Amino acid sequence: MAPEFFAPFKNILGMIGFKKDYLPWVGAIPAPSAVLASWIQVLGQKGYWQSWYMSFFRVMGGFIAAMIIGIPFGLVLAVSRITRWVAFPVFEVLRPIPPLAWVPASIIFWPTQELAITFITFLGAFYTIVINVLGGARSIDVRYFQAAQSMGSSRWDIFRRIILPGTLPSIVVGSAVGMGITWEVVVAAEMISGGGASGTIGSGGGLGFFIWNSYVGGSYEQIVVGMISIGIAGFASSGLLRWLGRYATPWLKAR
Repeated sequence: MAPEFFAPFKNILGMIGFKKDYLPWVGAIPAPSAVLASWIQVLGQKGYWQSWYMSFFRVMGGFIAAMIIGIPFGLVLAVSRITRWVAFPVFEVLRPIPPLAWVPASIIFWPTQELAITFITFLGAFYTIVINVLGGARSIDVRYFQAAQSMGSSRWDIFRRIILPGTLPSIVVGSAVGMGITWEVVVAAEMISGGGASGTIGSGGGLGFFIWNSYVGGSYEQIVVGMISIGIAGFASSGLLRWLGRYATPWLKAR
Protein backbone atom coordinates (compact mmCIF):
# COMPACT_ATOMS: atom_id res chain seq x y z
CA MET A 1 0.00 0.00 0.00
CA ALA A 2 1.27 3.47 -0.87
CA PRO A 3 3.16 5.28 1.91
CA GLU A 4 1.06 8.38 1.20
CA PHE A 5 -1.95 6.54 2.59
CA PHE A 6 -0.43 6.44 6.08
CA ALA A 7 0.73 10.06 6.10
CA PRO A 8 -2.49 11.50 7.65
CA PHE A 9 -2.43 8.87 10.40
CA LYS A 10 1.18 9.72 11.22
CA ASN A 11 0.22 13.37 11.55
CA ILE A 12 -2.65 12.50 13.88
CA LEU A 13 -0.41 10.34 16.07
CA GLY A 14 2.14 13.14 16.14
CA MET A 15 -0.50 15.64 17.29
CA ILE A 16 -1.65 13.27 20.04
CA GLY A 17 1.92 12.92 21.27
CA PHE A 18 2.39 16.71 21.20
CA LYS A 19 -0.77 17.25 23.24
CA LYS A 20 0.26 14.72 25.87
CA ASP A 21 3.70 16.31 26.24
CA TYR A 22 2.84 20.00 26.04
CA LEU A 23 -0.88 20.19 26.83
CA PRO A 24 -1.36 18.13 30.00
CA TRP A 25 -4.90 19.41 30.50
CA VAL A 26 -5.96 17.28 27.55
CA GLY A 27 -5.51 14.26 29.79
CA ALA A 28 -8.39 15.47 31.96
CA ILE A 29 -10.83 15.02 29.08
CA PRO A 30 -12.59 11.67 29.57
CA ALA A 31 -12.17 9.10 26.85
CA PRO A 32 -15.27 8.09 24.84
CA SER A 33 -15.04 4.57 26.27
CA ALA A 34 -15.09 5.95 29.82
CA VAL A 35 -18.08 8.15 29.00
CA LEU A 36 -19.94 5.19 27.52
CA ALA A 37 -19.18 3.03 30.57
CA SER A 38 -20.36 5.81 32.88
CA TRP A 39 -23.52 6.25 30.85
CA ILE A 40 -24.31 2.54 31.06
CA GLN A 41 -23.79 2.75 34.81
CA VAL A 42 -26.08 5.75 35.39
CA LEU A 43 -28.82 4.25 33.21
CA GLY A 44 -29.55 1.90 36.09
CA GLN A 45 -29.72 4.69 38.66
CA LYS A 46 -33.06 6.11 39.68
CA GLY A 47 -31.62 9.59 40.25
CA TYR A 48 -30.58 9.92 36.61
CA TRP A 49 -34.10 9.29 35.35
CA GLN A 50 -35.53 11.56 38.03
CA SER A 51 -33.23 14.28 36.71
CA TRP A 52 -34.60 13.68 33.21
CA TYR A 53 -38.16 13.89 34.50
CA MET A 54 -37.61 17.07 36.51
CA SER A 55 -35.93 18.92 33.64
CA PHE A 56 -38.54 17.71 31.16
CA PHE A 57 -41.36 18.75 33.50
CA ARG A 58 -39.90 22.24 33.91
CA VAL A 59 -39.23 22.64 30.19
CA MET A 60 -42.74 21.59 29.22
CA GLY A 61 -44.32 23.79 31.88
CA GLY A 62 -42.44 26.89 30.76
CA PHE A 63 -42.77 26.08 27.07
CA ILE A 64 -46.53 25.46 27.15
CA ALA A 65 -47.04 28.68 29.11
CA ALA A 66 -44.92 30.53 26.53
CA MET A 67 -47.04 29.09 23.72
CA ILE A 68 -50.34 29.94 25.42
CA ILE A 69 -49.29 33.53 26.11
CA GLY A 70 -46.80 34.20 23.32
CA ILE A 71 -48.85 33.17 20.27
CA PRO A 72 -51.93 35.31 21.08
CA PHE A 73 -49.72 38.20 22.17
CA GLY A 74 -47.75 38.08 18.92
CA LEU A 75 -50.95 37.97 16.87
CA VAL A 76 -52.41 40.93 18.77
CA LEU A 77 -49.23 42.89 18.18
CA ALA A 78 -49.51 42.10 14.48
CA VAL A 79 -53.13 43.15 13.99
CA SER A 80 -53.45 46.00 16.51
CA ARG A 81 -51.52 49.19 15.87
CA ILE A 82 -52.42 50.62 19.28
CA THR A 83 -51.09 47.51 21.03
CA ARG A 84 -47.84 47.80 19.10
CA TRP A 85 -47.47 51.43 20.10
CA VAL A 86 -48.10 50.68 23.78
CA ALA A 87 -46.75 47.18 24.42
CA PHE A 88 -44.01 46.61 21.86
CA PRO A 89 -41.55 49.22 23.27
CA VAL A 90 -41.83 47.60 26.71
CA PHE A 91 -41.40 44.18 25.13
CA GLU A 92 -38.28 45.33 23.28
CA VAL A 93 -36.78 46.76 26.47
CA LEU A 94 -37.26 43.45 28.31
CA ARG A 95 -36.30 41.13 25.45
CA PRO A 96 -32.50 41.76 25.47
CA ILE A 97 -32.31 40.84 29.16
CA PRO A 98 -30.93 37.27 29.30
CA PRO A 99 -33.31 34.83 31.02
CA LEU A 100 -30.54 33.84 33.44
CA ALA A 101 -30.32 37.46 34.62
CA TRP A 102 -33.83 36.94 36.00
CA VAL A 103 -32.76 34.03 38.24
CA PRO A 104 -32.11 36.06 41.45
CA ALA A 105 -35.30 38.10 41.04
CA SER A 106 -37.31 34.97 40.22
CA ILE A 107 -36.09 33.15 43.32
CA ILE A 108 -37.15 36.16 45.42
CA PHE A 109 -40.44 36.77 43.62
CA TRP A 110 -41.81 33.24 43.27
CA PRO A 111 -42.74 31.29 46.43
CA THR A 112 -40.79 28.16 45.39
CA GLN A 113 -37.63 27.54 43.41
CA GLU A 114 -39.61 25.15 41.23
CA LEU A 115 -41.80 28.00 39.99
CA ALA A 116 -38.74 30.22 39.63
CA ILE A 117 -37.00 27.71 37.34
CA THR A 118 -40.18 27.18 35.32
CA PHE A 119 -40.52 30.95 34.91
CA ILE A 120 -36.95 31.15 33.58
CA THR A 121 -37.72 28.48 30.99
CA PHE A 122 -40.87 30.40 30.08
CA LEU A 123 -38.81 33.50 29.32
CA GLY A 124 -36.42 31.45 27.20
CA ALA A 125 -39.19 30.50 24.78
CA PHE A 126 -41.56 33.46 25.13
CA TYR A 127 -39.56 36.15 23.35
CA THR A 128 -38.60 33.87 20.46
CA ILE A 129 -42.19 32.77 19.92
CA VAL A 130 -43.56 36.32 20.01
CA ILE A 131 -40.98 37.66 17.56
CA ASN A 132 -41.57 34.81 15.10
CA VAL A 133 -45.36 35.13 15.31
CA LEU A 134 -45.20 38.89 14.86
CA GLY A 135 -42.79 38.64 11.95
CA GLY A 136 -44.81 35.89 10.27
CA ALA A 137 -48.09 37.76 10.53
CA ARG A 138 -46.60 41.05 9.36
CA SER A 139 -44.96 39.42 6.34
CA ILE A 140 -48.23 38.19 4.81
CA ASP A 141 -48.79 39.74 1.39
CA VAL A 142 -51.15 42.72 1.71
CA ARG A 143 -52.91 41.66 -1.51
CA TYR A 144 -54.53 38.78 0.35
CA PHE A 145 -56.16 41.24 2.74
CA GLN A 146 -57.26 43.51 -0.10
CA ALA A 147 -58.81 40.60 -1.98
CA ALA A 148 -60.63 39.37 1.13
CA GLN A 149 -61.97 42.84 1.93
CA SER A 150 -63.15 43.34 -1.64
CA MET A 151 -65.21 40.17 -1.30
CA GLY A 152 -66.81 41.38 1.93
CA SER A 153 -64.96 39.09 4.35
CA SER A 154 -65.35 39.88 8.03
CA ARG A 155 -62.41 40.46 10.36
CA TRP A 156 -62.89 37.00 11.83
CA ASP A 157 -62.82 35.42 8.37
CA ILE A 158 -59.65 37.33 7.50
CA PHE A 159 -58.02 36.18 10.72
CA ARG A 160 -59.15 32.57 10.32
CA ARG A 161 -58.43 32.16 6.61
CA ILE A 162 -55.44 34.48 6.05
CA ILE A 163 -53.62 35.57 9.20
CA LEU A 164 -53.61 32.28 11.10
CA PRO A 165 -52.62 30.01 8.16
CA GLY A 166 -50.05 32.56 7.01
CA THR A 167 -48.50 32.70 10.47
CA LEU A 168 -48.44 28.95 11.16
CA PRO A 169 -45.03 28.33 9.53
CA SER A 170 -43.50 31.05 11.71
CA ILE A 171 -45.23 29.61 14.76
CA VAL A 172 -43.66 26.22 14.03
CA VAL A 173 -40.19 27.73 13.55
CA GLY A 174 -40.48 29.89 16.66
CA SER A 175 -41.70 26.95 18.72
CA ALA A 176 -38.84 24.69 17.60
CA VAL A 177 -36.23 27.37 18.30
CA GLY A 178 -37.89 28.27 21.60
CA MET A 179 -37.88 24.64 22.69
CA GLY A 180 -34.14 24.45 22.15
CA ILE A 181 -33.60 27.62 24.16
CA THR A 182 -35.68 26.29 27.06
CA TRP A 183 -33.33 23.32 27.40
CA GLU A 184 -30.34 25.67 27.42
CA VAL A 185 -31.92 27.89 30.04
CA VAL A 186 -33.37 25.24 32.35
CA VAL A 187 -30.01 23.53 32.78
CA ALA A 188 -28.26 26.76 33.76
CA ALA A 189 -31.14 27.72 36.06
CA GLU A 190 -30.94 24.35 37.80
CA MET A 191 -27.20 24.80 38.32
CA ILE A 192 -27.61 28.28 39.77
CA SER A 193 -30.62 27.59 41.98
CA GLY A 194 -29.48 24.20 43.22
CA GLY A 195 -31.96 22.06 41.32
CA GLY A 196 -35.14 23.40 42.87
CA ALA A 197 -37.12 21.75 45.62
CA SER A 198 -35.48 18.38 44.93
CA GLY A 199 -31.94 19.71 44.76
CA THR A 200 -30.11 17.03 46.70
CA ILE A 201 -27.62 14.54 45.38
CA GLY A 202 -29.37 11.76 43.49
CA SER A 203 -32.82 13.17 44.22
CA GLY A 204 -33.60 14.20 40.66
CA GLY A 205 -32.88 17.92 40.84
CA GLY A 206 -32.69 18.10 37.06
CA LEU A 207 -30.01 17.46 34.46
CA GLY A 208 -28.36 20.78 35.25
CA PHE A 209 -27.98 19.81 38.89
CA PHE A 210 -26.85 16.34 37.78
CA ILE A 211 -23.99 17.97 35.84
CA TRP A 212 -23.11 20.26 38.74
CA ASN A 213 -23.02 17.36 41.21
CA SER A 214 -20.80 15.45 38.80
CA TYR A 215 -18.42 18.41 38.64
CA VAL A 216 -18.31 18.78 42.43
CA GLY A 217 -17.73 15.05 42.80
CA GLY A 218 -14.98 15.02 40.17
CA SER A 219 -16.85 12.63 37.89
CA TYR A 220 -15.95 14.18 34.55
CA GLU A 221 -17.41 11.26 32.63
CA GLN A 222 -20.84 11.98 34.11
CA ILE A 223 -20.49 15.64 33.14
CA VAL A 224 -20.23 14.57 29.51
CA VAL A 225 -23.11 12.13 30.01
CA GLY A 226 -25.28 14.98 31.27
CA MET A 227 -24.25 17.24 28.39
CA ILE A 228 -25.07 14.58 25.81
CA SER A 229 -28.38 13.90 27.56
CA ILE A 230 -29.32 17.57 27.22
CA GLY A 231 -28.37 17.54 23.55
CA ILE A 232 -30.51 14.47 22.91
CA ALA A 233 -33.44 16.02 24.78
CA GLY A 234 -33.25 19.28 22.84
CA PHE A 235 -32.80 17.51 19.50
CA ALA A 236 -35.75 15.18 20.11
CA SER A 237 -38.05 17.94 21.39
CA SER A 238 -37.33 20.37 18.55
CA GLY A 239 -37.50 17.56 15.99
CA LEU A 240 -40.90 16.49 17.29
CA LEU A 241 -42.21 20.03 16.96
CA ARG A 242 -40.92 20.32 13.40
CA TRP A 243 -42.49 16.96 12.56
CA LEU A 244 -45.84 18.09 13.96
CA GLY A 245 -45.43 21.38 12.12
CA ARG A 246 -45.27 19.60 8.77
CA TYR A 247 -48.72 18.19 9.41
CA ALA A 248 -50.03 21.55 10.62
CA THR A 249 -48.83 23.20 7.39
CA PRO A 250 -49.53 20.63 4.64
CA TRP A 251 -49.45 23.32 1.93
CA LEU A 252 -45.70 23.70 2.48
CA LYS A 253 -44.86 20.06 1.71
CA ALA A 254 -44.68 20.72 -2.01
CA ARG A 255 -41.87 23.26 -1.57
